[in-house]
Formats: sequence, structure tokens, C-alpha cells
Amino acid sequence: MSARGWKLRFSTIWTGQAFSLLGSALVRFALIWWLTEQTGSAAVLATASLMASLPPILLGPVVGTLVDRWPRRWIMVVADGAIALLTAVLSYLYWRGVVETWHIYAILFARAIGTAFHDPAMTASTSLMVPRKHLARVAGIDQTRQAVTEMGGPVLGALLVALFPIQGVLAIDIVTAVLAIVPLLVTDIPQPVRVDGHDATRSGGWQAVLRETGDGFGYLWNWRGLFIMLVTIALVPFVNSPAWALIPLLVRDYFGGGPAEWSWFSVARQAGILVGGVLMTTWGGFRRKMVTMVGGLAILGVVNLVRGVVPANAYWLFLVAAFVSGTPAAMFFATLKALLQSTVPPEMQGRVFATQNSLFWAMRPLGMAILGPLADVIGIRTLFFLSGIVFLLVALTWSLTPSVRNIERLPPGGGVPVAGEGV
Repeated sequence: MSARGWKLRFSTIWTGQAFSLLGSALVRFALIWWLTEQTGSAAVLATASLMASLPPILLGPVVGTLVDRWPRRWIMVVADGAIALLTAVLSYLYWRGVVETWHIYAILFARAIGTAFHDPAMTASTSLMVPRKHLARVAGIDQTRQAVTEMGGPVLGALLVALFPIQGVLAIDIVTAVLAIVPLLVTDIPQPVRVDGHDATRSGGWQAVLRETGDGFGYLWNWRGLFIMLVTIALVPFVNSPAWALIPLLVRDYFGGGPAEWSWFSVARQAGILVGGVLMTTWGGFRRKMVTMVGGLAILGVVNLVRGVVPANAYWLFLVAAFVSGTPAAMFFATLKALLQSTVPPEMQGRVFATQNSLFWAMRPLGMAILGPLADVIGIRTLFFLSGIVFLLVALTWSLTPSVRNIERLPPGGGVPVAGEGV
């Protein structure tokens, strides 16, 4: 397909998805704020967060297998449509004035199931629509979109909550879901092709699904470099999530700040990610993606070391560190996505991306459970210092491990990567 052809097809789908993700951000803000006002309970907010986290943790590997078996376009259509329907039900309950907390839990859990299907389907489809040489730039565009959504979502959400009843805010998500579904209905997404040349969609019951799920784990285990990389990457959210979750306490108790100072931190971080996304969009990273990833992770490690030693009267330096960390974070995650898209065979990408998502989602609450209480003993700043050391050790491990360092050159069995150039 011509350059103009793939760009038009992909941008049409991507734009619709961007609107949908913004709508989802508005829903998250509105529901969290409603729970905060109605209950004022930290336990309620934690439970709501858990409900939104469990599906990708519990279902990830099996979902990945289904993404590799089923038409990915229709997976996204059904997921977006189901999420919109659930939002409509919740909006109706608000309109009737009968909403209870458990309704929110159930809707968040069900929406998360749809997201667990949608995200790996979209990510795995990208490698079949975008030429390999442009994958890093496209991932950079995604990082830019994420930063804009994270910065603008709460601001727009706060404005809308002030102007409209919550059912009106939820209705916006239904509209944005339609904007995501329509391009999927009129734009074709290629299906992955197995090595034998047949469509990757397979017949068979749940026994076949479970067998192919096992094949996915076997694929990761046999590709030792990829296995080591994904396992060590899981250390990133394990050590980083507790530190980030406790930043409000650090701002209040150590720096003596309040809500305004906390909001400045969030803006600085997202602004840095925005810069990193634009950088990856225009530059695309080094020719060898592992160089970009190792460099980004090492810079993040150094920044976290700095966070761990910032004096109490230098909150401005903490803000500078937040801004600086955004760019290497965008470099790292954009390149990770592009690396997997360009080296993992298309018919395996659903399983690989879903497994990666499961690891990331699982490590966050695990890190909070183990390292969160430890922060009361060693301090939050020490937690940042510890995470910086872990980041640097992971970057060093990748640099010294040939199977990881040369992962783009050494796919399973050696030889050239099996993923195609895209269309």
C-alpha cells in the first residue's frame, strides 16, 4: 500500500480511538470525584481502583490468545460498543437517582474487561497497518496523545462536572465511543497470517484456546532475550508505582506543599511526556531500539536518584526532575511498544502484549503491598532512591546480556526477525 494509503487508514482509526480514550478519561474523573464526594472513603477509592485493575491481571494471557484468534477489528468494535452500553446504563441509573457504590464497582470491572480486549487488539493491529520503520514514530504519537489526555482530561472533566450533572458527562463518553466505532466499521484491518500462510483465525473450543495460551508462554520462554526483558521490565512498575502513589504525602509532609503544589507536579510530569512524545514522533529513536530503551531507562534511574536527595526547601528541583523524567519515560515506553511490534510475529502479538499488560498491572498492587508499608520506615525519598538503583541495574543487565542486547537481531531460533515490514 502507498505511503498515503496506510497513513490515511491508520490515522482514521487512531483519531477515533483518541476521542474514545478522552471520553474514558472524563468518565474516570467523574466517577472518582463522585465517589470522593459521596463517601470520602479511601477504602472505597482503593476498591474502585482494584475493580479497574483486576480484569487485565486475571484474564490477560487468555485474552491475548483470543485477540490472536478473532478478527481484531471486530474485537475493538465490540469492546468499544460494550463499554459505551455500560456507560449508558450507568448514566440511566444516575438519571433515575438510584446509583449505589456497588454499581460503580461493577461498571468499572466490566469496562476493564472491554479494555483488556481492546488495548492488545489495537496495539497488535498497528504493526499490520504501519510499516516497521515508522512504528517508533507512531508509538511517539501515542505517547503525545496520552500526555495530552492526562493533562487535559482532569481539567475538562472538572469543567464538565461543574456545568452538567454526572449523567451528562457520562453521555459524552457514549458519543466518543461512536466516533471510535464508525472508522472501524468502514476501514479494513488486516488479520495476521500464520507461518503456513493461512489466516490466524482458528477453530476449536476452549481446549484449543488454552493450548494456544500455553503456546504463548512457551514462545516467551524459548525466546530467552524477550523473556528476560519482560520479566525485568516488570520491576519498573513494582518499584516505581509505590513511590508515585505516595508523592502527595511527600509534597505535604516533606516539602510543606498543598493541592496546588501537587497539581504542579502532575503538570510538569505530563509536559515532559508530551515533549518526549513529540521527540519520538519526529526523531523515532536510535536505529537500534534497545539503545533508546537502555538510554531512557538509565536517565530515569538517574532522575530518581536525584529525587531521593532533593532537600525540603528545593521543591522547584523536584518539579524540574518531574519534567525531565517525562521525556525518557516517553522514549522508553514508545520504543518498547515499537520493538515488540517489529520483532514479535503478528500472529503472536496479542498474547505477548496481553502478557506484558498483565505483568504491569499485577506489579503495581504487589509493589504497593510490599514497598508501601516499607516507605513508613525508610521514607518516600529513599523509595525513589531505591527505584533509581533498580532502573540502573536493569539497564546494566540488558547491556551485559547478549540475548537482550541483540534482541532485534536474535529472534527465536536466530536469523532475521520474523515480523514483516507491515503494509
